[in-house]
Amino acid sequence: MLNPELKLNEKMFDGQVEQIPIRKGFGEGLLAAGEKDMRVVTLCADLTESAQAIFFKEKFPQRFIELGVAEQNMASVASGLAAMGKIPFITSYAMFSPGRNWEQIRTTICYNNRKVVIAGSHAGISVGPDGGTHQAIEDFAITRVMPRMVVLSPCDALEAKRATEVAALTDTPVYIRLAREKTPFMTTKKTPFAVGLAQLFWESKSPKVGIIATGALVYQALLAAKELKEKDIDVTVMNLSTIKPLDTEAIVSLAKKAERIVTVEEHQQNGGMGSAVAECLAKHFPVPMEFVGVDDQFGQSGTQEELLKHYGLDKEAIIKAVKKISKR
Repeated sequence: MLNPELKLNEKMFDGQVEQIPIRKGFGEGLLAAGEKDMRVVTLCADLTESAQAIFFKEKFPQRFIELGVAEQNMASVASGLAAMGKIPFITSYAMFSPGRNWEQIRTTICYNNRKVVIAGSHAGISVGPDGGTHQAIEDFAITRVMPRMVVLSPCDALEAKRATEVAALTDTPVYIRLAREKTPFMTTKKTPFAVGLAQLFWESKSPKVGIIATGALVYQALLAAKELKEKDIDVTVMNLSTIKPLDTEAIVSLAKKAERIVTVEEHQQNGGMGSAVAECLAKHFPVPMEFVGVDDQFGQSGTQEELLKHYGLDKEAIIKAVKKISKR
C-alpha cells in the first residue's frame, strides 16, 4: 500500500490524475530560487523554452545569459560566475549538458568545487520522436563518477521543484536529471524531500522483492506493485531520487527485509542507478538483483509508450523481473 507517512497523491492510480512534465517543475523551482536569492543566475544554450528556463528569463532578464549553442563555454562561464559569488544554473538537453560539455564540467566546475547546478532536460528515451541522438541514457554514469557532484533524479514535477530549490542551497556542484514528457503527480506539497533521502512509496509487511526506482519510472514501478499485490505478490517500492550520495542505510535495510532487489531506471544498465545500488550492496549486504534499464543499446524515434515497451522499461517488464527474481 502507499506509505501514508509521505502524504502521497492517493489519486495517482486514477486514470484522470493530473500529469505535468518533470522539467516544468524545474522551471518553477528555478524561479522560486531566483526570488529567494539575488545571487541565482541562469545560463542557457539556445533551449530556453524547452529547458523551462523561460519563467526565470521573463522575470529576471538581467540575471539571464543566453550562450547560444556553446555548451562548453556555458559550463566555463558558470564556473567563473560561481567563483565571483553567484549561484549559476546551466540548462540544456542532458545529451548536450552534461553530455557534450563533460570535460568542462569536470575540470572547471567539479575540480574547482564551484557551486553550479547543471539541469539536464529531455533525459531518457521518452524524449520520443527526437531519436537516439537526443536521448541521454548515459548521464548517471558520467555524472556520478565525478568527485563532489550531487546527482538528483526527481520522480515528478513537484519533486523536481523541491529538488531545484534545494540544489540552490547546496555547497557542491549538482546535476538534476529531468524528463520531457508528462508524468503523473505521485507526490504532494506535503511530501518531504531532502538530498540523500530515499523513500518507500509502496510498503509491504513481508515483501518478496524490493523495487528501487528513479525518475519518471517510479510511476511504472508503482503500477507494477499494485498489480502484483492483486496477484498476492508483495513488494516494496523505493523512490531513489538521489543517485549520489546514496542513502546506503535505506538501501541496505530494504535488501535485508526483501532479500531480492530489482532496480528500475530510464538509463543504460551499465553504470547507472542500478550499478550504484549494486556497488552499495556488494559492499554491505549482497543479494540477488535484476536490472530494468536499457540493455547496451542506443535509443530511437517513437512514442513514449512504444519506446518503454520496446526497451523493457514499462510496468510489464518490471512485473516480469519481479517474478523472475522471486524464484531465486
